[in-house]
Amino acid sequence: MPKVQVLDMAGKQTGEIELKDSIFGIEPNVQAMHLAVVQYLANQRQGTQSALTRAEVAGGGKKPWRQKGTGHARQGSTRAVQWTHGGVAFAPKPRDYRLSLNKKVKRLALFSALSDKVSAERLIVLDALSLETYSTKTAAAALKAVGAEKKTLVVLDDANPVAVNSLRNIAGVTVTGANSVNTYDVLHADCLVLVKAAVEKLEEVYAS
Repeated sequence: MPKVQVLDMAGKQTGEIELKDSIFGIEPNVQAMHLAVVQYLANQRQGTQSALTRAEVAGGGKKPWRQKGTGHARQGSTRAVQWTHGGVAFAPKPRDYRLSLNKKVKRLALFSALSDKVSAERLIVLDALSLETYSTKTAAAALKAVGAEKKTLVVLDDANPVAVNSLRNIAGVTVTGANSVNTYDVLHADCLVLVKAAVEKLEEVYAS
């Protein structure tokens, strides 16, 4: 089982925690992580783009000039795609970009991403993120103290509006809960900060 130091908000070690091999200590599966990222990004697309084809643009029913003898190229409509105010060739239409992924593959991808952060020593465990009042300055100081100053994903154990509102204004910081952590966010972050209770919740949720 991999062991990680547990730090307080001042950056001092308060103990150690053993992480489950099945979640934080597996051999990362690159293919599974790739599939999970592709699915996540595809599912973020709204698919509401739309443009008019030449059949849908108003006007253009009359042939602009006779077929021969004008010196112009032959034209059948002023709404053809090469004309200004004409239709769009292969116009995009609303569609659903969503992809589905096998639950086992999604779990493998998440465990691979978490294990990669552990092996790269970019996973930090906080004993708690206790903020009595909304304070971005205090939250930023805590992240700086534990060495999480770049793109950081902070995973909380439950809904904590004080912590969320204090962290969300810090540039490069993303906040999520243990129940909604995903492969893309883990891989996208340079540093992963887990509250100790969030580690326990992850191990409980994904216990096998």
